[in-house]
Amino acid sequence: MNYLQSAQALYEQMVRDRRHLHQHPEVGMDLPETCSYVMARLTEMGYQPRRLGGGVTATVTGKPDGKVFLLRADMDALPMREESGLPFASQRSCAHTCGHDMHTAMLLGAAKLLKESEEKLAGRVRFMFQPAEETFEGAKDMIANGILDGVDAALAYHVSTGRMPVGIFMYNDSGTMMNSVDGFRITVHGKGSHGAYPQNSIDPINIGVHIYLALEALLAREANPNKTCVMTVGQFTAGAAANIIPDTAILQGTIRTNDRDSRALLVRRMKETAEKTAEVYGGTASVEMISEVPPLICDSALTKQIVGYMQELPIPGLVPYPGVSANASEDFASVAERVPSAFLYLSAGFLDERGDAPAHNPKVRFNEEVCPIGVSCLTYCAIRWLEENR
Repeated sequence: MNYLQSAQALYEQMVRDRRHLHQHPEVGMDLPETCSYVMARLTEMGYQPRRLGGGVTATVTGKPDGKVFLLRADMDALPMREESGLPFASQRSCAHTCGHDMHTAMLLGAAKLLKESEEKLAGRVRFMFQPAEETFEGAKDMIANGILDGVDAALAYHVSTGRMPVGIFMYNDSGTMMNSVDGFRITVHGKGSHGAYPQNSIDPINIGVHIYLALEALLAREANPNKTCVMTVGQFTAGAAANIIPDTAILQGTIRTNDRDSRALLVRRMKETAEKTAEVYGGTASVEMISEVPPLICDSALTKQIVGYMQELPIPGLVPYPGVSANASEDFASVAERVPSAFLYLSAGFLDERGDAPAHNPKVRFNEEVCPIGVSCLTYCAIRWLEENR
């Protein structure tokens, strides 16, 4: 089979899928319209899809007792307005500014081609259409509901923007590709009073300021300078009036690292620092972890296999770019922590000003010409891996 040619024959349908999802985005764990659309499309192809947690799954079975290869796409959007100017732009208060609509459309295309090749498969391919990647809840939710049961290996692609041609693929087969993320909420409990009588209070704002400064010192004096370690407090809220000292203050932030040991250290010391600093000033602090995702470390052997399979495809301009890493995070890391996994970026950029806006920007645009490439790679890599791992 000429996989690129077969994928190109699906181009108009993939564009329809992508643009429908783009115009009807949903966020977080609850994606009723998106899941219904994906299930309907899979049913049209001859699958019997089912809901799994907040997502959708289906399986194409060649050899029933063969190994299981998982292909994943995320489906959720971001809670922001779109300003791309595209005729199919979102009219809702959320938008697909990270390209998850592209991922879903490409996996639907791969599902179509794999169904047509079902009798030739040396094993099984399971599809993971997941919610809530942006909130780092979706992968864990589907894992808790059994998506990885019996899975032997997994693959995911993520489209990228920029002034670059379509066809460049980026990967890391020897280190951390994306950083961990540990979101935290520190609630400082003090004692409120009239602003004119601070001696009668335990000021949570004062405590919060000292906690913030102490957290900065953790990076300066305890984090390994040879590792990527970032701790950001992006929200500090307290009080409702200028002349009232409130009872509580809240700091919310994120810890990102490319190293498991550094992650464990910073999370532990963040909690200790918040609690002990609050005690020094007569208050208390409680820490709630909002998200907990490890660094995305791809399996070296599998990644090299996937790169090799992709280079077997006669796709013009399909060019490898190794050694990529990013400070951003990706909850596919929760999959990669449990089964051998590969995660690659596919360029969906433009060579003109359309490529200037980055992901998560209201003006971002993704090049739909990447869709046949993504479908070809997803399909061929799954087939080849099952052939070589009977």
